[in-house]
Amino acid sequence: MDGTAPAEAAPEGAARTLWNRNFRLFFLARTVARFGDGMVPVALAAGLLDAGYGASSVSFALGAWMLCFAGFVLVGGVLADRFTPRRMMVLADGIRMVGTAVLAVAFAVGAPALWLVYALSALNGLGAAIFQPGVASMLPRLAPDVQRGNAVLRVAEALTAMAGPAIAGALAGFGGPGLIFGVNAATFGISGLCLFLIRMESVAPVVTGESMLAELMGGWREFRARSWLWGVIAVWSVYGITVLGPITPLEAVVVTERHSSAMFGLMMTVAGAGNVVGGLLAMRLRPVRPLFAGTLALFGVIANVLVLAYDVPVPLLAAGFFTGGVSLAFWLVMWSTTVQTQIPAEALNRLHAYDVAGSLIMLAVGRALAGPVAESVGVREVLVAGAVINVGVCAMLLAVPAIRGLKRVG
Repeated sequence: MDGTAPAEAAPEGAARTLWNRNFRLFFLARTVARFGDGMVPVALAAGLLDAGYGASSVSFALGAWMLCFAGFVLVGGVLADRFTPRRMMVLADGIRMVGTAVLAVAFAVGAPALWLVYALSALNGLGAAIFQPGVASMLPRLAPDVQRGNAVLRVAEALTAMAGPAIAGALAGFGGPGLIFGVNAATFGISGLCLFLIRMESVAPVVTGESMLAELMGGWREFRARSWLWGVIAVWSVYGITVLGPITPLEAVVVTERHSSAMFGLMMTVAGAGNVVGGLLAMRLRPVRPLFAGTLALFGVIANVLVLAYDVPVPLLAAGFFTGGVSLAFWLVMWSTTVQTQIPAEALNRLHAYDVAGSLIMLAVGRALAGPVAESVGVREVLVAGAVINVGVCAMLLAVPAIRGLKRVG
């Protein structure tokens, strides 16, 4: 945060004041930008495939984004502490708006060179890396009720995740990928404007006078000093490689092969509805030990894994996807709120960056390994093993006193 203490959980009456001017602007910025992000895969697929580049070009473009994001998000955390989060977020939106606008023009005038698409995707990934660390530290300053604020954002993100690709598909048929990227660029402009209009006290940057390496090492020391933090992230790394990472590509393959691509799209919508319900539950439930409650919720992901492992009827398949969506959304709100309220201001940006970098890298590894491992040992075997590991991961989180016993602030 911009030099303030971590926000405490607000009393029950504070929920009524959540929608203050600053939070409304922050909510609009995050929602509009998330909506634009959901359009990108559709735009890339439509543009590159229509240009005759093949499916691998889409993967490489998305990979360039992910590589730059994961590689620079730690630097983004340091910059947020050095120059304040809001400044870096506005700058990041400007970078992404320009990069996406160039993509819009490139696709509008014809088939762009692959190197240009990859370079601009990487630039947008860099912008996201600069932007993301500030998300965690801005919310406690703007929302009088941190958990409710996180839950509201989770619901909005779930809704935009469903709406973004659908609207992008409609725009692709109407105006092509150039129009989609043009709308995406506009979302970054709106996000940056909303963040710029937020009225915040002028606070000196948290970290000054140190080299970037020294600041990164300082963040690492803060990270190691909190056993509940590095314990969850260490366990989550295993979870990302073995469960959450593989489930994304495998569910696309399994549902499409057993039913159809239309059914897979429907299941994604069902999972999104589960995310909405999970966020709504997180608005209402205020467990004294949020990580304990969130871990119990993670057991629900097993249902999502097992309905993929076995050829079940469509209603049961939908129930599994819905349960998994509810479970993950509830855990993410509990985890985000805990991080934002337990970590002091001077370390929050950098520690959040460590969290994001570790999680994304492990998810990417899990997704990359899912296909080859499934081909080697079988899809069902991979999924059943994931369900077993899911139980083990939850049991491990519950077994650590520093994690299960950590009480909410306030």
